Amino acid sequence: MPKLDGLKEELAYLKLWLGILIVTAISLVGWLLTSFHSASWFLLLGGFAALLSIAIGCFALHRQIGVKIREIAEI
Repeated sequence: MPKLDGLKEELAYLKLWLGILIVTAISLVGWLLTSFHSASWFLLLGGFAALLSIAIGCFALHRQIGVKIREIAEI
């Protein structure tokens, strides 16, 4: 049973970070939309790069969550 509890805790931790990344991405999209005309191109380029990095991170976390769910299902 301790292995199952450990996997559940890892899954909860990954879901926490996925939620944080999603909220960050939503906030960044809002900033990009409201500051599109007033911000410098350098800041906008950095914002788009950050958004791309966050999207890649969300995808990676999503895949790790899927692996943990399959591990839990096997137990």
